[in-house]
Amino acid sequence: MLFGIYPGGVAGDDTGGLASGLPDDPALVSSALDRLQGRPGRPFLVRAYLRFDDATRLGEPHVTAAPAAAAQYAIRGRRLDLVAQYQSAAGDVDGYCDFLRELVEQYGAVTSALQVTEEPNVTSNPTLDGYYPAVREAIVRGVSVVKARARELGYTDLRVGFNTTPLFGPATSFLTDLTDLGGGDFITDLDYVGLDFFPDVFQPVAASALARAVEGLLRHHRDSVLAPSGLGHLPLHITEHGWPTGPERHPQRQADVVETVVNVVAAQSKQLHLSGYTHFALRDTDSAQTGLFHQFGLTADDYSPKPAFDTMKMLVERFSV
Repeated sequence: MLFGIYPGGVAGDDTGGLASGLPDDPALVSSALDRLQGRPGRPFLVRAYLRFDDATRLGEPHVTAAPAAAAQYAIRGRRLDLVAQYQSAAGDVDGYCDFLRELVEQYGAVTSALQVTEEPNVTSNPTLDGYYPAVREAIVRGVSVVKARARELGYTDLRVGFNTTPLFGPATSFLTDLTDLGGGDFITDLDYVGLDFFPDVFQPVAASALARAVEGLLRHHRDSVLAPSGLGHLPLHITEHGWPTGPERHPQRQADVVETVVNVVAAQSKQLHLSGYTHFALRDTDSAQTGLFHQFGLTADDYSPKPAFDTMKMLVERFSV
């Protein structure tokens, strides 16, 4: 599998705000990434977020918001997993497409994957892209724009995709709506579909049932979401997964959850065409805060490792490409 991690300290919450704390320490981030990667040259993704909104200025460099200056970590075999958020209240899809072209030009040489929008199926939270008008059009047009510009510049290895959270019931039509809108050209231009999921975070799952629940969710997404939309042939990448520590959330349980989920993904990787796993996040936003969104890290906010850090190192060594 291809592994990766979001190494920043900022996290969105479920109210439309951001949980933030100490600024990133680039030297400590680099050291932690080196240890997780295990050996120089091993493929490893560094997930980074930046956004387009109605104040975005085109024609000038676009800096990653989280982590800051992410390209500095795309060394020793590591490459960016770049998330281009679409947050235009005016529905400026033309501007977003220009933004994407500029991202390919600026970051294409150090980028492995460019994700068009973030969780566009979520409509209730302004930190996520489904809140904004014309998001489906932004995905369909944006994917093809990225693919075309990457071809023009010779970045033939740059993969383009989009992601969602788990989809159930009527919500499973989200992907079918996209493929109906985009047609065959959109499907052809897509390289992967991403999935953000956080089992046992927002709805409790017993430890004894976690592996079965994760496998069931992944199988559902493959068979009941991707396949009916005409995307069943594409690899599914786990683009965000994590489990926060905190009051009554023991660090050893975090390590156990990470190990269980990655073991399931690895075991099902061939049958369910799972291409990789990206963890959210490297470090806590603020280890002194007890809120659910402040302690997702494999380390505390001073980069001191929790048990899950060594667990992740072991999993990367065992299952990495």
